[in-house]
Parts: sequence; C-alpha cells; structure tokens
Amino acid sequence: MSGKIQFKKYKNALSIVSKVFAISPLSIRYFLWDCSSISSSKLAVGLRYSLLKSMSDNVGDNVYIGKYVTIKNFHNIQIGNNVSIHDCCYIDGAGELTIGNNVSIAHHCSILTVNHQWNDSEKPIKYNSEVFKPVVIHDDTWLGCGVRVLAGVTIASRSILAAGSIVNKNVEPNSIYGGVPAKLIKNL
Repeated sequence: MSGKIQFKKYKNALSIVSKVFAISPLSIRYFLWDCSSISSSKLAVGLRYSLLKSMSDNVGDNVYIGKYVTIKNFHNIQIGNNVSIHDCCYIDGAGELTIGNNVSIAHHCSILTVNHQWNDSEKPIKYNSEVFKPVVIHDDTWLGCGVRVLAGVTIASRSILAAGSIVNKNVEPNSIYGGVPAKLIKNL
C-alpha cells in the first residue's frame, strides 16, 4: 500500500493526535520526537508526523519523516503535501524554511537557514553574529543524498540536485544541478 493511501486511511486519527500534542508542553513533544526517532515503524512515523504538525507553522498531508531526522526551530517551517524527508537529515528553520508539494529529500541532507558572520575580528567566529536567511524549496523537486542547501537559497520547481551537491545559489526551474558548489548540469 502506498504512503498516500496509508495516510488517507489514518488522516483523521493523525489530525486528532496532532491537536492533542498542540496543547501539550513543548518539552514533552521534543522528548517524544527524540524517542520516536529511532524507529521506522508505522506508529513512529505517524507520531513524528503528528508532532511535526503540532510544532510547525504549517504542514500538509502525507509528509514522511524518516529515522534520526533532526529538526530545529519547527515554528519557522512550512511543508506542503506529499513530502518525504528521509533518514539522518538535518533541517534548521531558524531563518524560515518553506518546502512545497511533491518534494523528496534523500537521506543525509542538510538544509540551513542561518550562517555565522566573521566581521568582528575581536571575537572568535563562533561568537560573531548570525545571519538568518530563508530557504524556499518549490514544488516537484528532488534533493539527492547528502545535498547541503545553504541559507538564502531558492530552489525552483521541477529541479533535481545531484547527490553530494552543496547549493549556495538559487536553482533554476526544470534543471539538474550538481557539484561543489552546485552548478547547472542540464535543463530537463
């Protein structure tokens, strides 16, 4: 049975669980997120979805979150429908993150919305101020395994990012990008 069909079957129950979580203390929700992170069972996947929905700005239908996914700053994250974020990804919404519909994020990807500056030479770089910039991933995109998306990047619709790419500039629609840093490989 496909994920879409399974989601449809349990949508009402997941909605109720999300609403219950929404009135629960954040500390309990973070604890449950960590506990559910070690399992790929249907129960754990449903629990992660309900927790994500209760802590994020907006989350659509049929969103899959794999094992060991770390998400920071849930409240600044919007996710559309039919999105999969596979195992061991790191997602930080500090500078705001928007993920469209029908997006696949393969395992071991990182999406960052904040960077350190290094302007003040009197301070170590780690104590310099931070710059927050939104990341927008439009509909129908695929991030191959190990892709790193840096703060301030917009990935246009129907784009593919090759495995291992580091994306530090905007990505054109209907295209394949790859490399370090990512460059246009070809148009679709």
